Amino acid sequence: MFNSSQFLFLASGLKNDEGFWFVGVKNSDENILDDKNLLDCHRKELIGNESAKDILYAINLNLNNLFDEFEKNKFLIYQPSLGITFDIPLEYVEKIFDFWLDTYKEKEGWETCLGLLKIRKRISLSNLIKSGSLKGNSKKWAIRVETLHSYKPNSVRKNLSNEPMWK
Repeated sequence: MFNSSQFLFLASGLKNDEGFWFVGVKNSDENILDDKNLLDCHRKELIGNESAKDILYAINLNLNNLFDEFEKNKFLIYQPSLGITFDIPLEYVEKIFDFWLDTYKEKEGWETCLGLLKIRKRISLSNLIKSGSLKGNSKKWAIRVETLHSYKPNSVRKNLSNEPMWK
């Protein structure tokens, strides 16, 4: 099967007055900004189709883990109808994008990091790192993957108390 080249990109966009970041794959760099919802392209890498899909999967899993963490810690965060909220700074989204793109170039590191990312979906890697459960390269990669989950919004936490039904 022919593995055509694709552009993995990070862009900003606007739809129905909602701003967002968007990570996606297109077959031409001209097609990226042809999308009427996209405004600026911040990252663009020409890579193989399968590689683009793999990296996009890792980026999305990383971001989903981050949003799950926000929900678990009761942070208020705006969710646009499309893409990634502007509540996460561009620099942070770029850091995630760049990490997974760079890590993909090293097969052993990629497989280790992707495995750690899947574990991170269920539990924080911090405890595994602190307890000494991870050694050598696994520990080194775990620290880097955990760092990709360190962003905390400046938003107010949701009210944890329930109002009484009557007063």
